[in-house]
Amino acid sequence: MGRMTADDVKKPAAKDPWALPDVSALTVGVLGGTGDQGRGLAYRLARAGQSVVIGSRDAARAEAAAAELAAGEKGATGVQGAENAECARRSDIVIVAVPWEGHAKTLEALREPLAGKLVIDCVNPLGFDKQGAYALTPEEGSAAQQAAALLPDSRVTAAFHHLSAVLLQDPAVESIDTDVMVLGESRADTDLVQALAGRIPGMRGVFAGRLRNAHQVESLVANLISVNRRYKAHAGLRVTDV
Repeated sequence: MGRMTADDVKKPAAKDPWALPDVSALTVGVLGGTGDQGRGLAYRLARAGQSVVIGSRDAARAEAAAAELAAGEKGATGVQGAENAECARRSDIVIVAVPWEGHAKTLEALREPLAGKLVIDCVNPLGFDKQGAYALTPEEGSAAQQAAALLPDSRVTAAFHHLSAVLLQDPAVESIDTDVMVLGESRADTDLVQALAGRIPGMRGVFAGRLRNAHQVESLVANLISVNRRYKAHAGLRVTDV
């Protein structure tokens, strides 16, 4: 019997990057769900059949927003509203869509209810002046890295940065034709986020690196704002050849 060589050892088959998990039974919380971006994401996910909890500092405001989404044209059933901490507790996945100015303060207050949760940060640190939008650089490097520093017991990812709030909230728009750049430290977590993005018709989640690469993804929104202003559009992104 001959000796076994390295060529005789079969390597495990590479994992299909598009073989994503089923996330349809998970509850998604949206912190900042009464704002334009958060409300739009809540609407699209609920319209796709996801259970969604809108979070706000004011529970009554969150409940009113949820009722409006459920009652509107092509309403999104399965949407509920709650105060931020309760929203976090009731959710499996939590999207952070709060204004950059309140990002750190909000997450600091929610460290305990967000412990053990998969957190998706979609906040874009931007400034505005007479020349338009420009990217800010947080001390930690990015909003996502700030979230990871403030939430050591959570699994922080980053995604949903480049979406038009106008298109997300428009019930006449059937498909949001764009790719979502997904960043994170764990493939299992980024696979979940990619799968969640794929629940929205026309949308696709694409892995785009670890959280240390989040700054340029967040910053690109400033460029998209310039595109939208010049061309009167609601620009998104598509990644080619994948």
